[in-house]
Amino acid sequence: MVTRVGTVAFQGIDVLSVDVQVVMASGLPAFHIVGLPDKVVGESRDRVRAALSSLGLSMPPRRITVNLAPADVAKEGSHFDLPIAIGLLGAMGVLSEDETRRMTAMGELGLDGTIAPVLGALPAAIYAASEARTFVCAKAQGGEAVWAGDLDVIAAPDLLSLINHVKGTHILAAPEPKLFDELPDYPDLIDVKGQETAKRALEIAAAGGHNLLMSGPPGSGKSMLAHRLPGLLPALTSREILEVSMVHSLAGELPDGGLTKRRPFQDPHHSASVAALVGGGHRVRPGEISLAHLGVLFLDELPEFHRQALEALRQPMETGRVSIARANAHVVYPAKFQLLAAMNPCRCGYLADPGQACSRAPKCGADYQAKISGPMMDRMDLVIDVPAVSPADLSLPPPGESSADVASRVAAARGRQRRRAEQIGPGAPDINARIDGQMLEDIAAPDDAGRQLLADAARAFGLTARGYHRVLRVARTLADLDISDQVSRIHIAEALSYRRIRPGQPTAASA
Repeated sequence: MVTRVGTVAFQGIDVLSVDVQVVMASGLPAFHIVGLPDKVVGESRDRVRAALSSLGLSMPPRRITVNLAPADVAKEGSHFDLPIAIGLLGAMGVLSEDETRRMTAMGELGLDGTIAPVLGALPAAIYAASEARTFVCAKAQGGEAVWAGDLDVIAAPDLLSLINHVKGTHILAAPEPKLFDELPDYPDLIDVKGQETAKRALEIAAAGGHNLLMSGPPGSGKSMLAHRLPGLLPALTSREILEVSMVHSLAGELPDGGLTKRRPFQDPHHSASVAALVGGGHRVRPGEISLAHLGVLFLDELPEFHRQALEALRQPMETGRVSIARANAHVVYPAKFQLLAAMNPCRCGYLADPGQACSRAPKCGADYQAKISGPMMDRMDLVIDVPAVSPADLSLPPPGESSADVASRVAAARGRQRRRAEQIGPGAPDINARIDGQMLEDIAAPDDAGRQLLADAARAFGLTARGYHRVLRVARTLADLDISDQVSRIHIAEALSYRRIRPGQPTAASA
């Protein structure tokens, strides 16, 4: 008699069904796990044996074989402990075969029989809900799993509690969905004195989801401005919460087994490798760009990042996903992130400062900024110069606008974009930074004066096709902030002022 229990394996955020088959046969006592298990799965033998022993159950002196089907898919992770243990309990007659067949289980076992959280509970629970199966997990992940939909979730602290629940001797309480509604206290924009141009660019970037690059000397407030961007962004919608949470669940970064409305904000150090940014490793974990999905990726000191790491961002910035190909795996993770970057104008940082003149100018600035390739620079929707703040600005009273004031205008602009997307139909991008093709032509077509200005600027500055379209997207966002259905000449002019003409050169506004 073969006892069956369901579980899952992961390829990116895709879930593959795995059938755990347990059989006990006569012969010399042995315990084998087959079906391409890795070392962690192979060690399940000892964890399961110790966990059953803690319950007073000894392994039968028989030949035990556990097959993880399909056998040609590599099995990785400690979450196979729990389904293997449930399969053994079924084969030993502790649980009925009908009960185990309806289960999809995942969890790591402690030697005392406790069930520990594992990666990927939310996508696994979504799969179980689609198959109308009972999902079994650690107690700490019950609040995460119930967000999967209409399904029966058994969140047990240990094996004994699970057995008692299934037998009906002691029913476990149904887990409650966890959602952390309160948003963190972000730094307020009212703390920033001066830098009105930078604040305007930050508002535009937040309203349309545009990529933004800030260049300026040390101490001008670039990082200060960047860390205030999350406070301007609207909370995640219900659909977006699930999208973000699935990625963070696979990375083991959900807060206390619950979901959050907070948009991701990832700020890796400039020493980060290619695998750290785009994803990789032996188990092909999601990288920083996937953890920033539907949120912000902040790269401070942009030229100090490895050239190869920066160039690896180019394709995901266009497609909104990253495909990671390895010899033993090919996985795809979502990566619809908004890039926010900051840099000094040269290595010393004082390229255009008359008080601290750079001795190697202008070659110092040209060499330093040349670390950012032309194609990468072309993907930046907004490029601004952030000048040093004067002592006179620091002595001024606080500005009148807070983050809440700006966030209200951003929310209104995003609302206009979302309503347009709903009118167009399912699958239409709901932020201006992602619109393309015919949709861009339809909703961002400027008036005659604006079209002429854009054509003249494209010839004068040598705009690429990508740069041309990005100007239109920014102009559309500016029109949304002005509550205007028509993109006009003034919107095109302001959008052009934020374009970098060529790498190592000032913005169009400065030219």
